[in-house]
Amino acid sequence: MTQKNNLLRNASFLMIAALISKVIGLLYKSPLSEIVGEVGIGYYGLAQNAYLILLMIASFSIPQAVSKVIAERLAFKEYKNAQKFFRGALIYTMILSGASALFCLFGAKYMIPSNQPGAVLALQVLAPTIFLSGILGVYRGYFQAHSNMLPTSLSQIIEQILNAAVSLGAAWLFIQFFSDGTKEGIAKWGAAGGTVGTGAGVLIALLFMVAAYAVNRKQIARHVKADRTGKEDSYRDIFRVLFLIVTPIIFSSFIYNINGYINGVMYSELAGKQGVSPEMVSTLYGEYSVYFLTIINIPLTLAGAAPTSMIPEVSALYAQKKMKAARKKIHEATQLSMFISIPSAVGLAVLAYPITRLLFPNTNGTAGTLLIIGAVTIIFNTNSNVSNGVLQGIGKANLPMWNAAISLLINVGLLVVLLKMTPLGIYAVLVATIVYSVLICILNDISMKKYIRYKNPWGIAYLCPILASIPMGVAAWGVYYLLELVTGSNLVSLLFAVAVGGLIYLSLYTTIMTKLKAAEKRRRMEQRYKRERERERQRGARSSGE
Repeated sequence: MTQKNNLLRNASFLMIAALISKVIGLLYKSPLSEIVGEVGIGYYGLAQNAYLILLMIASFSIPQAVSKVIAERLAFKEYKNAQKFFRGALIYTMILSGASALFCLFGAKYMIPSNQPGAVLALQVLAPTIFLSGILGVYRGYFQAHSNMLPTSLSQIIEQILNAAVSLGAAWLFIQFFSDGTKEGIAKWGAAGGTVGTGAGVLIALLFMVAAYAVNRKQIARHVKADRTGKEDSYRDIFRVLFLIVTPIIFSSFIYNINGYINGVMYSELAGKQGVSPEMVSTLYGEYSVYFLTIINIPLTLAGAAPTSMIPEVSALYAQKKMKAARKKIHEATQLSMFISIPSAVGLAVLAYPITRLLFPNTNGTAGTLLIIGAVTIIFNTNSNVSNGVLQGIGKANLPMWNAAISLLINVGLLVVLLKMTPLGIYAVLVATIVYSVLICILNDISMKKYIRYKNPWGIAYLCPILASIPMGVAAWGVYYLLELVTGSNLVSLLFAVAVGGLIYLSLYTTIMTKLKAAEKRRRMEQRYKRERERERQRGARSSGE
């Protein structure tokens, strides 16, 4: 199997799993919001944002780091060393995630805005999940290093199924048995019950990954026994390498994602000081963090499958000094990511209101407006996910960290100005987020050009899906509103609009891509011809001189 086919296969596994997982995650949010109420869903969103920050520190970067270090050892057939790194990573992660879990349990009140105390309990319930997620991340990184994305993909699906079922059941049970029946009590205990499902999902996914490892144990043992390299690092060296690799990735991921948490806290605090009621703050933030972000995270996760699959392969190629092959791999990942993210952004923007009404009947319309404006972040975030993966894969994880830090400072400053000096409210959070994502793209692109001499394939990767997406968006919008007038059905109109738009996009993309590749081939042939003519001219000149 060629490297390109391998990337496509692994990315396909992750994309299918991501699609199923995110659809499940999307579908259960609507009944959850009905169970816990509009205030409760706001509490749930605040708790999840704070949880994600602690997860960044404890385990979010673990799969990437583990896949990188183990892939590099496997590239040189150091099977004993790779296995020892796996065991060392488990110990390292247990310590790190254990400390984060304890902070979550006892320091939750310090991470939740002061005017939203109802979200504290929901965050505390997530403490054990942080510890389990760290261990799960090591197992997923191990299989990713072996370019086997199937166990990770299946575990993600299992995780989401259990998450959805338990979240809804636990939210209802907590309200029935612990709530005092008031709106605040229902919101507080409902949000806490909703977060129980996150832990249950992670637990069952971890058990699945442990079972997958056990199934492959004999094959792993054979590779270790056949290792004749004689190289085996001490645990001290392993912990040092893990610390040096994981720490920059942690800080990079932390800074890259903390903007969402900071934006939520700043919005809650500053809006409260300007006289907005805590209930309205929670409601509007729920529209942003649960409804809007849940929708855009589906294409983001799908498009992020390519970078995830790419990291171990780019790491191995870079370690072997195969720069041309590494750049080709990045090119393939970028093309695949943009193929998904650009039409997704256009489609969600033109059909924003029908989509949000269908998925979240309780919405007050804010999520639809946020989606129209904010769908473009899908493209920018996908681009930065690719570039982050590249820089981490070549051992430059500190660069996306500093790039994210610079962008974060500008994000915070802009958000303060917008919240204090404009009536934008929750839309100020979105504007700051867009600026943040654009800045990271620019800075990461500069870093890639400097350290790996990589240039974005603007023509094939970006221009082609843009040209195909514009007619797609126009057609989808027209079909929807025409059918909606005729049938009066939001669901039927959406299904036909998406189907027509998808067919138009695929048809145009294929046509445009064929023409672009043909033009590129002609350009290369012309350049080759010119070089040959120039060499002939130079030979002729030398012959005349002699």
